Order: sequence, then C-alpha cells, then structure tokens
Amino acid sequence: MYLNWNALTIDVFSDNKINSLYNEGYLFTRTGKGDMYQTRSIRIDLSKFELSSENKRVLKKTEDIGFKVYDIPYEKYDWSIGKMAKDFYETRFGRGTPALNRAKGSGLVFSANKIKELLTTKHNFNKLFVYSLSLREAPEGDEAIPSKNGIATPSTSLRARNDSVGYVICHETNELLHYSYPFYNLDLKSYVLSPNTGMGMMLQAIIYAQKQGKKYVYLGSAKDAKAKYKLQFAGLEWFDGKTWQTDLEELKQQIMQNKQQAD
Repeated sequence: MYLNWNALTIDVFSDNKINSLYNEGYLFTRTGKGDMYQTRSIRIDLSKFELSSENKRVLKKTEDIGFKVYDIPYEKYDWSIGKMAKDFYETRFGRGTPALNRAKGSGLVFSANKIKELLTTKHNFNKLFVYSLSLREAPEGDEAIPSKNGIATPSTSLRARNDSVGYVICHETNELLHYSYPFYNLDLKSYVLSPNTGMGMMLQAIIYAQKQGKKYVYLGSAKDAKAKYKLQFAGLEWFDGKTWQTDLEELKQQIMQNKQQAD
C-alpha cells in the first residue's frame, strides 16, 4: 500500500516553494523531476529534539562511523554505489515489492540505474550523505584524522579510513532536511555490521540538521508498521491530511487501521 492523497509536479525549485509544500504534507519522489506526493508525512521539530538515552546508546554503538555531505550530482559516483543500494533494498524489502517499486518494468525494489539517475543528474534530491569507517586503531606514528559521530576529533591512536559504510539521498533547503533514501553495505568485510547502523546514520543526520539551524528533519511517510522505528524521536509530528499532529497514539492507531484494510 502506498498512501497518496494528492500529487503534483513543480517547475520552481526555490527553498521557499519547497518549504511551503513540505509544510503541506508533500514530499519529493524519485519518479520524475519535480514530482511530489502528499502523504502522512512525518517530521522532527528540531527546536524540541533532544537525544534520549536510547539515542545515545545507538550513537555509542556506531561512533566509528563518520560522514561527509556532498552535492548532487555526485562527481565520485561509481557502479558499486548503485549495486549497494540495489542489494540493500532487495534484502530488506524483497524483490518486486509493489509499494516500493519505482523502477519501471524492472521488477526491482530499487534498481542500480535509478540510483545512478538520482545521483548523477539534477533530479529532486540535492545532497548525498556519505558514511564511512572513521575510527580505527592506527600503527604508531600514523597521522590520525578520525571523525566521531560526524565531528572531527584528532587522536594519536586512531586514523581515518575510507571504507564506505552507507549513503543517504537527501533534499536540503535553508529550513529542512529530507532524509529520504538510506542504504548501507550489508556485507562489509572490514566492519562488523551493527544492528544499529541504520539508526546511527539517521541520528547523525538529525544532529547535523539541528547544528545547521534547520527547523525540521523529514523522515518520509508513516503508512504502515514498518515506519514504527521513526516514531521514537522527541519533537515528532505527523501530517493528517490537513494539519500537523503530535499525538503518537493516534498515529499508531491509524497505522493499524491501514494494516487491517490492507489485509
């Protein structure tokens, strides 16, 4: 099921225009340039966001992952990025899942070609968060420039590593960050994958947006039970079709109703 109340295509990509439409529950899609759909969008009001004890635990578990933000089109794109995304979405959501299938005629949840299109052309997303291993023990005498939760913290016993852990395709304006399509390496030989990796990546992006003075981080939609992991953050709001709400129990009830209707 893909919860879609309305759709439109824009040709003006100013921050003011995009901020206004996101505030009306619209989100950018990956179907075509300017395509947006109105849905049960969820966002974090960053003026109310604080790390919970669970958030801090996750950050501690994933503190060896750092990130950098790059503009899209991404000049360093290569085929391995598209393959990582394809493998991730097939493994996590299954090949050909209808609700996620936007690769026309491919039968894939998210094709490598679609990732290439999103990252190498001026599409609907303008920022790529690149996550890599950044805290590792270094031989004595090595220069250390590690990053701890995205913040540089020099150390004589650690060094930076360029092992790519994952990526997130985003849209950023002066007021918001839309954390849209995350994916990460499920078979990284040089890194013991933590079950907290995905949440750690998301938390680092939220902290980044807060430090950049953004008003909101948008986390996509809450259409079914798979979105429950997004509901744990302080300052969470959801769009009910007309206005923004903060009652999470009501949101959970609506998600359950959608599940029953789908069944």
